[in-house]
Amino acid sequence: MQLVVGRIGRAHGIKGEVSVEVRTDEPELRLAPGAVLVTDPASAGPLTVETGRVHSGRLMLRFAGVKDRTGAEALRNVLLIADVDPDETPEDPEEFYDHQLVDLDVVTTDGTEVGRIKEISHLPFHDLLVVERPDGTEVMVPFVAEIVPEIDLEQQRAVIDPPPGLLDEAEAEQ
Repeated sequence: MQLVVGRIGRAHGIKGEVSVEVRTDEPELRLAPGAVLVTDPASAGPLTVETGRVHSGRLMLRFAGVKDRTGAEALRNVLLIADVDPDETPEDPEEFYDHQLVDLDVVTTDGTEVGRIKEISHLPFHDLLVVERPDGTEVMVPFVAEIVPEIDLEQQRAVIDPPPGLLDEAEAEQ
């Protein structure tokens, strides 16, 4: 199975280094030197990580064969994709891969059906569960412990404790 683990940002310097927007909780494993990554678009890769470092809080990578700023700029906005065993799970029991969450049924703590997770939206501060309701509308649920207290992979469900207004705007606190 393939998972998006990063997106290439701007070139850094003149020797082919790029900044990377990390989209994995395990960059030291997925984006380590020697890692071979598929790309989207496919024509940009595959790319092999040659070196990596953190600079001003951003991950900087250099790929084999990319030796100058021009080559690095050509990679801007390319998605980096890692091959992952579908049975593999993150080391932390409180972390999940997107493929584990998509298609889970979503219910409230009192058992009310909300819908099914359609996709995960990765934002800078936290992720959002995009939940499709039975009527076809969507609701965005912040994927934080206070709102999503339980993920039960065996039962294929996510339990949410939505604040007033999350599921029904009429309930929003004034």
